[in-house]
Amino acid sequence: MAKRKGKRHGGNGSQAEPPREPGPADSLDEKPDQQQRERMSEKEYQKALFTLHVELVKLQQWVQASGSKVCVVFEGRDGAGKGGAIKAITERVSPRIFRVVALPAPTDREKSQMYVQRYLPHLPAAGEIVIFDRSWYNRAGVERVMGFCTEAQADEFLRAVPLVERAIVHSGIILIKYWLEVSPEEQTRRLQGRIKDGRKVWKLTDMDLRSYSRWYDYSRARDAMFAASDTDYAPWHVANSNDKRRARLNIITHLLAQIPYQAIERKPVKLPARQKAGGYREPDYPYRYVEDRY
Repeated sequence: MAKRKGKRHGGNGSQAEPPREPGPADSLDEKPDQQQRERMSEKEYQKALFTLHVELVKLQQWVQASGSKVCVVFEGRDGAGKGGAIKAITERVSPRIFRVVALPAPTDREKSQMYVQRYLPHLPAAGEIVIFDRSWYNRAGVERVMGFCTEAQADEFLRAVPLVERAIVHSGIILIKYWLEVSPEEQTRRLQGRIKDGRKVWKLTDMDLRSYSRWYDYSRARDAMFAASDTDYAPWHVANSNDKRRARLNIITHLLAQIPYQAIERKPVKLPARQKAGGYREPDYPYRYVEDRY
């Protein structure tokens, strides 16, 4: 994929550029992986993540104070690491400010609606950051590849989505889109890990197995999606996710750089004096304590 430099956006009225024609450089499958580096240690990772978590808290406070609206879209193949990246972003902030949206399969009623209709109610209001774990781009990816929509419906979506996203951005929402790119070898390793790990078996569905066999169908769908929807006002940002720890740190660092947040000054916090017992005594009650096994 040819590198593009996206403009910072926040509903500033920038005009859409015409969709690009796909070319040989647009296929990520033909692009060599980034130079392999030694895996980051857990200690290094946690140290860097701590610093970024502090910044995410600052971002949260700024979004609340300024009434800003942020929407972050995560897309990528099964096993690309979307869930882990989202968890790294949200594990130290308020779920009332950082809302994660992962919609199930549409109901019969939703299937009868305009396609993007069921996503629109989940867009952020003032003081919110909404993260879509898969989004309206389901139509350009899984629905197209797995036959849940027609080719005509997928093409119509790709023609319409730049207009929808332009309206989203012009409404004042900061829209940031990430594609997590994983190699076929690493995807295989991760999906095999789910088979063997009792904690992860729930992550492996029949749909994942069917999708796994259609690597190049997904590549073609991804290429068409980029060609139609990689615009200056809502660009796609591609993260190499073969190394999960580095990918999470890179994505959070990039995300923070896309938003003009500032640290909000807070008054020093001091715990107040605790009240006196005033004659209170612990009752002699047969509490049912949880057994200390560890």
